[in-house]
Amino acid sequence: MNHPIAPLAVRRAFPAALLDSLKSQFAERASTTAAVREHHGRDESPYDPQLPDAVVFVTTTDEVQTVVRLCAEHGVPVIAYGNGSSLEGHLLAVQGGVSIDLSGMNRVLSINAEDLTVTVEPGVSRKQLNEALKDTGLFFPIDPGADASIGGMSATRASGTNAVRYGTMRENVLGLNVVLADGRVIKTGTRARKSAAGYDLTRLFVGSEGTLGVITEITVRLYPQPEAVSAAVCAFASMGDAVRAVIETIQMGVPVARVEFLDSLTVRAINRYANYTFRESPMLFFEFHGTAASVKEQAETVQEIVAQNAGADFEWATRPEDRSRLWNARHNAFFAMLQLKPGCRAVTTDVCVPISRLAECVIETEEDLKRSSLLCPIVGHVGDGNFHVAMLLDPNKPEERAEAEGINERIVQRALRMGGTCSGEHGVGLHKMGFMIEEHGEDGIDVMRSIKHALDPNNIMNPGKIFSFAA
Repeated sequence: MNHPIAPLAVRRAFPAALLDSLKSQFAERASTTAAVREHHGRDESPYDPQLPDAVVFVTTTDEVQTVVRLCAEHGVPVIAYGNGSSLEGHLLAVQGGVSIDLSGMNRVLSINAEDLTVTVEPGVSRKQLNEALKDTGLFFPIDPGADASIGGMSATRASGTNAVRYGTMRENVLGLNVVLADGRVIKTGTRARKSAAGYDLTRLFVGSEGTLGVITEITVRLYPQPEAVSAAVCAFASMGDAVRAVIETIQMGVPVARVEFLDSLTVRAINRYANYTFRESPMLFFEFHGTAASVKEQAETVQEIVAQNAGADFEWATRPEDRSRLWNARHNAFFAMLQLKPGCRAVTTDVCVPISRLAECVIETEEDLKRSSLLCPIVGHVGDGNFHVAMLLDPNKPEERAEAEGINERIVQRALRMGGTCSGEHGVGLHKMGFMIEEHGEDGIDVMRSIKHALDPNNIMNPGKIFSFAA
């Protein structure tokens, strides 16, 4: 079963001497005010806030080192904070400690257009980065929906709508600077496209959720802006038809850039939230990148596949403003869902399964959700086998939270049974800890725990996340 944060919320003592040192070093940038601590003690997860004891706003790697060394000296936890958009409780200070706010480290350090790379500080947001790149003919494609920070996206191994063509942060981070738990700074990777030199430390830290170190610099891949882009939307009679159309598209090797799935409840929410007029049935959103000829060929092939799977209302969006409106609808889906039940909170989950099992997994999930008393809209980056469910509940009704957690349990178990993973995108944080042994096995978790012990023997880096520190 999944285990919420209560057993982990044993706060460590926060020495007055540490606060004095932080105040001495950072003056007003070291804050203990209630408002600042509350802001940094919550994320988009359904958990109640868990506040840090102090928040330090940093602007350089040297300042991150200073904070980490002081916390290490006193055995106090360190939690790296980006834009606060995580969904699984990653940022909650379950053992107290110091939240390091990296939003002031928001410089684009170097754009290497000829090498198709850029190096940024962790507080740079996804939209900010692409704005800085707009005159280069290049773009950064990883798009998790929220305007997340590049540091946070690296720490959680973010994915998003473009992953089917461009991959996730795992494939697109080339190198990092990381402050370790003892204050040392290491540099992983290079701007070279590949390396056979030693352990792949870059990918050790990508997805580590702040439990091994604080990322202070990131080098990522860039891609040429496509010559032509078109988008399309189409409706289906059933979720199974829609997902089968995606599976056939991927298996035929059509290089679509985005394939997004929305169930009828999500479409209804979007229509109400932003005055769209989509048919309230399961829908797919497509986007095609390439030359004008290749985009036309891709789109025609997909249109045939859609027709063979009972798709209807196939509509094109080729003008940039029309495409933006289409994708704004998808990106606002979470906020639209919340309006289906005013005052609700959402327990979200995501899983990823092999593409061959996707239709089966989605259909079984749909049948499961029909038996629930909760509203549970479904969306998905189904081009890579990933989908999300938001369970909308009254925060004042514990029975609804229990029902939501039961649904989450069944969805994850279903995905694991089909050879998938408990999270394709959101990460583990607090919410998915209970599934890690089942997915990776005791020995796999022991290896992860050994790495954690080696790099962070006093367990100060975002403790209480991913797995328990002690066996």
